This record gives sequence, C-alpha cells and structure tokens, in this order.
Amino acid sequence: MKHEQLAKDILSGVGGKQNINSVVHCATRLRFKLKNDNNAKTDELKNLPGVITVMQSGGQYQVVVGNEVSDVYKALLQVGNMNADEPVSSDDSEYSGKKESLLGQFIDLISGVFTPILGLLAATGMIKGFLSMFTSLEWLDPASGTYQLLNAAGDCLFYFFPIFLGYTAMKKFGGSPFLGMAIGASLVYPTLSGLSGGEPLYTLFAGTLFESPIHITFLGIPVILMSYSSSVIPIIIAAYFGAKVEAFFKKIIPSVVRTFLTPFFTILIVVPVTFLLIGPIATWASQLIGAGVSGIYDLSPLVTGIVVGGLWQVLVIFGLHWGIVPIMLLNLSTLKADPILAMMFAASFAQIGAVLGVMLKTKNTKLKSLGVPAFVSGIFGVTEPAIYGLTLPLKKPFIMSCIASATAGGIIGFAGSKMFVFASGIFGVPALISPTEGINYEFWMAMIATIIAFVLGFVLVYFVGFKDPANPEAAKQAPEPVKEEKAALEPNPNNRYEIASPMTGEVVPLQEINDATFAGEHMGKGIAIRPTSGRVVSPINGVVQTIYRTKHAIGLVDDQGVEILIHIGQDTVQLKGQHFTAHVKDGDRVSVGDLIVEFDLQAIIEAGYETVTPIIVTNTADYLDVVATTSREVQEKDKLVTVIG
Repeated sequence: MKHEQLAKDILSGVGGKQNINSVVHCATRLRFKLKNDNNAKTDELKNLPGVITVMQSGGQYQVVVGNEVSDVYKALLQVGNMNADEPVSSDDSEYSGKKESLLGQFIDLISGVFTPILGLLAATGMIKGFLSMFTSLEWLDPASGTYQLLNAAGDCLFYFFPIFLGYTAMKKFGGSPFLGMAIGASLVYPTLSGLSGGEPLYTLFAGTLFESPIHITFLGIPVILMSYSSSVIPIIIAAYFGAKVEAFFKKIIPSVVRTFLTPFFTILIVVPVTFLLIGPIATWASQLIGAGVSGIYDLSPLVTGIVVGGLWQVLVIFGLHWGIVPIMLLNLSTLKADPILAMMFAASFAQIGAVLGVMLKTKNTKLKSLGVPAFVSGIFGVTEPAIYGLTLPLKKPFIMSCIASATAGGIIGFAGSKMFVFASGIFGVPALISPTEGINYEFWMAMIATIIAFVLGFVLVYFVGFKDPANPEAAKQAPEPVKEEKAALEPNPNNRYEIASPMTGEVVPLQEINDATFAGEHMGKGIAIRPTSGRVVSPINGVVQTIYRTKHAIGLVDDQGVEILIHIGQDTVQLKGQHFTAHVKDGDRVSVGDLIVEFDLQAIIEAGYETVTPIIVTNTADYLDVVATTSREVQEKDKLVTVIG
C-alpha cells in the first residue's frame, strides 16, 4: 500500500499517464520520457515522502526514490494501467516542441537499452569475479564440474549478450521484443560460428586492416563471419533496423495474416542484412572505439584515472554515466578487460567515507539517521541515497568525496588496474582479479587505492567540516528561549524531562497500534493516544521543528533537546492535508498548551482512517529510557511521558 500511494502521487506529479511517453527504472531512479516537462510538478514531487530528489538530465525526467525503486516501478505500472513491454503512449500531439539534444537522445537510448539488464549484468559479473578469486586462491579447480557449472551461470548473460540486448533494444525502438531476441540469437548461432574455423573460399580486403576470410556466401554475396558473442553495437543497430522493417510490414500486411507474416518478412530481411552489412561494419566500429579509448588511456593513465575518478559522481548526479557504459562493455567484449570500471571503482567508497564523516561530525539526528541506509547502499555501489540525501545538500562533503575519488582513480590508473567483469561496490573486488594472472600487483594497488579513498573521504569531511544544520553557530543565532512563569512542566533536578499530553483521549501502548514502524519502536519509544477531540497542543516548551505539508505530523524540540514526533492517525498522509488546519509554522516558538493543529476527527473517521496518534521521542537513543504513563485516559497537558537523561 505504501508503494501504491507513492506511485499514485508520482504519476500525478509527472502530469498523469497522458503526459508519459515511456518510463523505465535503474538502480535508484524512475526514468520518465515526458511529452512536456512543464506539465510535471517538480517541487511537489521533491516534497513527497519516499522521493529523494528529481533530476532532469539526458532528455529524461528522473525521479530518485532509492533502493525500493523496483517496487515503486511495479506499483506505478499497476496504478497507471501501463505495460512494461510497450511504450506508454505514441501520441506526440501534446509534445512540448523542445528539440532534444544529441547527447540527450544518446543517454536516453543507452539507459533504455541497458537499464533493464543492469541488475542481471552485475549479478553474473559477481559470479565470474568470485570464480576468479576462488581459482586464484586455489579453492576451486577450473577442471572441476563445480567450476564448469558456476562458470556457465556467470558467463551466460555476457556470452549470449546479443539475445538479451535484442529484447531490450527492440523494445526501446518500439518493435516486438521477441523479434529482437530472434535476431540476437541468429548472431550467436553455434553452427555459423563454427564455420569460420575451416579453409576460406577466398579473402576480402587482403592486406588491409579489414582483411576478412570468406567461408560462406548468401545468394552469391560473401558473408564476413565474425564472433558476435558478447558484442554490443551490432545487435543495437540491427534492432533499430528491425523495428523500422517491422513497422513497414505492419502497415502493408492485412491484419488477418499480420501476426505471422510480419515477423516472417522481418526476420527474412533483417538477419541476412545484419550478417552481410550491419554486423561487420558495427564490429569494426566497435574495435576502433575500443582502440581509441585505449589510446587515450595510454597517453596518461594517471591523468585519466584522476579525471574519471573525480568526475564519476558528478556524472551520476545527472545520469550521464550511462554514456560511458557502452564503452565499458565494448572493452570487456573486445579487450576482455576494462580500465574505466577500475578507475571509478573507488568512487562509491570515497562517498561512504564522506558519509561516515558526516554521521560522526553532525549533531543533527535526521542526518545521522539518513547516514546509515546511505552508507549501506554505498557499500554495494548504489550512491544516490548518499549523494542526494547527505553529501550534495551539505556541499563540502560531496567535494571532499570527489577529491578522495580522484586521488584513488589516479593511483589505479597509474598502476594499470583493470576490471575483468562488470560489477560495483564491494562485489567489484573479485572483478579486479585477472582470470589468467590471479591476484597480482594491479589488484593490490586497486585495493590500496580504495582504502585510501574511504579514509581520505572520511578524514577530509571530519576535519575540514561542513555547515552543520545543528552546529553551535546555528544555535547561537536562534532566539533565546523565553522563560515561562507558568510553564506546566519543567525538568526536575534528577535529570528527568516530563512531556505533557498533546491531546485528550484513550492511552494506547505503541505495541498495539497497526503500524510496524511505530509498534516496533523503529522511530523511537513513546506512547499513542486515540483522540476524543480534534485538537493538538504543544506538549513542551520549545520550537516547532517541522510541520509536514500534509499537516498530519508535527516535529518539535524542547528547550532541553528532547525531540518529539506527533503523528495524527495512520496513513492520514493520503488525505493530503484535507481535514487538517495548522496554527503554527516551522521555527515558531511554543509553550505547553499552545494550539498547534486542529483536525476534523469525525471526517477522518468517516473517510476510513484510524485516528490513533503515536507521540514518539525520536532521539530516544540519547537517553537512558523513555517511560510512558500508566493512565488509561489523559487530558491535554496531563503528564504523558518521562524521559530519563
């Protein structure tokens, strides 16, 4: 239900289904292709609970939701009645008219083709990486059946890459995905691959870079047989051509026989053209690109490593790192190793080093709580939560992480380290082990560089510092607390802080409410009240930290630093502020008994929502204990919770 509501809000925020041409997702983002970006409500989307941020880059409208993106994507398809295998809409009548740049078109194409298989690509790469490690350490014999079976599991995707890319590329170009698979399967058909081992009939382009022995012909036309296993560019171009051919035949073939005649004629044309023309030219182009990248790298591996390492996280922010993915895969398919993957490997560890520095340095409990999931995600190579949630908003930590990453990238480039399979995060460690040389100098230098990235990111952030939202300077600028002559509750000499009741009603233990987050005390200890009136008053003398835009939740901090969350009802965020009236705003000073929020209790009940209201001490970890009242009913300003310091 949580994902369903978020999906509905996102769908509304991007302008509805009618404004969507297509949508895919990567590790942390929903990537929309909108008809008109101006119809999207960017500010509202950024404020949605569950949305980290919104980016517009590479011709895409990107909604960053973090690690639960796949669940949100499924919910989005369901609530929007959309099909993952088809474009959402082909009607461009409402298109904004803004011409997309060539870079934007390229990024959109690459992300659309590679995003769906990114998880599988990383998973199979991890298997290959661990196999390299196990054989290097002599834990596994390459001749054993165990190795052979695991090697097949790890190699299956990359060996049959054209089949998988045929599906995703054909889908991206608006054709039938299974036709793309058929074209890809023909490229890796084993019998054709085996024909290139015999005596050639003759040789084309003899004495040139493109010298090609001819083993078979098609209707008398020479066929240049090449190994398309693990190839990238040939199938993408073939899928584009295939989508155009299929669209042509769909127009001219009667609907009664279109189902089988359209794929019949498409395959009959596209497969021979791919072998005769597209495949050889695309393969030669791939080899030239690979040689060009290697040439640039060879000019100065040190400088290349500094640039790639330092800018990688910047590219991630705008989603432009997708433009480099094909080059990585080309290197893996043609050179069997890639230096770019190695040079950016330490970037995620520099990022989590910076996150650790923020967590230990900040006094802001919200930043501390954001740091834990961001740190864990970063360990596995997913750095968007760390970037958007912590380091980028604080500015200096992001810069420090880039400096640390650039330093590590330079070391890795200088050492000549490479990755031999596609992997990221901690699972990229085995991917740095050479299948032929095992654990060597390049591997150890990459490990040293990664440790340096983590330590340097942490040290720079911790000692250079940043503007902490809760630092002493900010506290000095805050208004002096007003001493209330008739304060209802004051801390006693025994270091105990009393929290008053913010409403009148029946006391309910947290463990009995129907919300796992509150019931499990994941937000902190406290108590709940089932209200009998529609008033919320201040339970403390202090400051309003946050009034949520939906007015259903209030964050307060008292003069002694106790932080309180009052969450009116369950799932009432879905009311989007209806039936709630706020009488204070962020930063307002309040005293015990001051009216904060009014709500229409009966209307909320009639709308089908539970009204039981948790009152939580969110910084419970800063105290010895939080003890709730034993009374069964409370009135406004009655003693409700005792915080033991």
